Amino acid sequence: MSFGRAAGFTWRWGRPGPAAKEAQVRKVATTDVKVAAIDEMEPIHGGLARRARATLGVSAWGMQVLTLPPDWDGYPEHSHSATAFDPNQEEVYIPLSGSATLVAGDERFELAPGMMVRVGPEQERRIVPGPEGIRFIALGGRPGAFDAPTWTELGAPPPMPA
Repeated sequence: MSFGRAAGFTWRWGRPGPAAKEAQVRKVATTDVKVAAIDEMEPIHGGLARRARATLGVSAWGMQVLTLPPDWDGYPEHSHSATAFDPNQEEVYIPLSGSATLVAGDERFELAPGMMVRVGPEQERRIVPGPEGIRFIALGGRPGAFDAPTWTELGAPPPMPA
């Protein structure tokens, strides 16, 4: 697979103009692609969370975007154990902006853009936003439910084009 001009793409910095957006909408209508701006996704909990999974039509895993205000202490300590309201979910947090501390038991982990963290279903966890708050993607899924292709495993050779 080729990327760049040869593949019909032109990479540009910044946001597309109105004509480009209209062309993108027309193209998306004929492909199996859904594009959405985070701030236009349905908000819940007073805007602290956005329904990203439902907006994009994802059916293989859970996904929300959370925006927590600076130094906020309202994020609940919770797990996704077998008795939780949404049981048996491991979660991955992907910070987009800001910073926070993930508190998991007696451990603390700093979260910032450019890093990711996985938390197992049984682990109690809480996110404490930093002085500028944090916006992050929360992905959730049932351990073992995904049939991972071998090329995605650590140390495996990358996929080769057919």
